[in-house]
Amino acid sequence: MKVAIVGASGAVGQEFLRVLDERNFPIDELLLFGSQRSAGRKYTFRGKEIEVKLLQHNDDFKGVDIAFTSAGGGTSKEFAETITKHGAVMIDNSSAFRMDEDVPLVVPECNAEDALNRPRGIIANPNCTTIMMVVALQALENLSHIKRVHVASYQAASGAGAAAMAELYEQYRQVLAGEKPTVEKFAYQLAFNVIPQIDVFCDNGYTKEEMKMYNETKKIMHTDCEVSAMCVRVPSLRCHSESVWAETERPVSVEEFQEAVRNGKGLQLEDDPFGVKSEERRVKNKSNPYPMPLFHENCDDVFVGRVRKDLANPNGITFWLVSDQIKKGAALNAVQIAEYLISVGNIK
Repeated sequence: MKVAIVGASGAVGQEFLRVLDERNFPIDELLLFGSQRSAGRKYTFRGKEIEVKLLQHNDDFKGVDIAFTSAGGGTSKEFAETITKHGAVMIDNSSAFRMDEDVPLVVPECNAEDALNRPRGIIANPNCTTIMMVVALQALENLSHIKRVHVASYQAASGAGAAAMAELYEQYRQVLAGEKPTVEKFAYQLAFNVIPQIDVFCDNGYTKEEMKMYNETKKIMHTDCEVSAMCVRVPSLRCHSESVWAETERPVSVEEFQEAVRNGKGLQLEDDPFGVKSEERRVKNKSNPYPMPLFHENCDDVFVGRVRKDLANPNGITFWLVSDQIKKGAALNAVQIAEYLISVGNIK
């Protein structure tokens, strides 16, 4: 298996290296590509030092079976033909192709089979907040069709990249030192603040991030479910969180959904609000009463808790979820797509 990573020096590119190694992904040869700025850097993978090559319009992708791309939508659009022309499957982490009719948008726990029909040789990796949500929604959809979803996301600095994570660290240091904080990667100072805007605003008053959740959920789940989202940047470093209110065709009990989560793919239930007191839990190293970003960095799954009946809707259920945005929300989901293709013998 010959594998390529485009955007190898970025936060997601580095996560690709870790995930591929962790999962013992079958690789005979690994190629790393990057921009003029990152070309020449060297990274060690499975004991071998690999130099990042400059991404160019040439035949460097000849013989490549799978190319994981995470270098931004503009780069993906410009180089898609170069990457796929010799038969490589391009699994793209940008938003460039997500809503194209001839490009499947895939979360393996929901619609793995869609990856088999890829006329352009491209499979799109969804937005991180959508990935997390639909993994949990699929468990609920299996019980009763979901008619409506309202969701509020609480998104960590990691969603804006490695430089944004570094800026949050620096902002905290600057504020505590009485200095004026540097603001470059966010619309406003994020330290000691929350920002109710992720991406630019659309004409309808929603941001592009919120509209991604609306449109991508429909495409992934092949559903008529309506989704209304509010996406907020919060000053945590890594892992996104979401509050979800879902309305189903029939009432679904708390116990039903909890059991569905326990048995669901890529899910873990962490829902014990009436368990031992927090001090006992801390001292005895008990599991948490609900998911929190602090405890789920580098975890593979989507963690679900605070499951309750919606007091305003007899057919409604509400819950809280947390997942690592860089891992499951990006690199891991893409690798799982590739694993599925290999498992069904769908790689050339």
